[in-house]
Amino acid sequence: MNLPNSITMCRIFSVPLLIWMLSPYFPLRGPNGEQELFTSIFFILVSISDGVDGYLARRRGQITTIGMLLDPLADKLLITAAFICLVQYCPDIVKPWIAVLVIGREFLVTGLRSIASTEGFTIEASDIGKLKTVIQIVAVVAVILAHRWDAWHFGWFIMPVRPVAVTAVYFMALVSTISAVDYFVAFWRKIDRATASRRKRDNDFVLSRKKKNIPA
Repeated sequence: MNLPNSITMCRIFSVPLLIWMLSPYFPLRGPNGEQELFTSIFFILVSISDGVDGYLARRRGQITTIGMLLDPLADKLLITAAFICLVQYCPDIVKPWIAVLVIGREFLVTGLRSIASTEGFTIEASDIGKLKTVIQIVAVVAVILAHRWDAWHFGWFIMPVRPVAVTAVYFMALVSTISAVDYFVAFWRKIDRATASRRKRDNDFVLSRKKKNIPA
């Protein structure tokens, strides 16, 4: 297994660790926010590894079929696990419907990409999809920190942790919805073109067969 795929596998194996770190059984729980800080740093590092494995795969020419399968799977497992845990970890910010929305969007995009693959075309990640990923990371980290702090005070400067978390979560829900619609529109346009092209090929084939069968 090459290095990019190894990093992707590590990201998959990090999912149970994230669930454990967001549970009451994590040993580093204390009044100073050790659990929240360690979990936030861990999630950020794991999220960064998503860009690292993709970069290495392209730089080294090590883009493989298994990597193309595992990379989006790792991302979806990580985000799904994070939001399911956050419903229990910080229920006043992450409502169940938000987790359902996020997970449903991931299932929808996966389904559309699977159908697109069988039809012989791909749906590229859009800019709004990439923005959604960044906002998801910010939202998860902000919610984890908001579990312990309402705000951080740095002298005269006050960092409103909880308001940032609430804003990030609802903005993420909005962008996820827009991104899902964007993917669906892109899929619908391409499937129409693919269907029209296939019908044209079928008609041309039928016509050519008929011409061959016409007696001279």
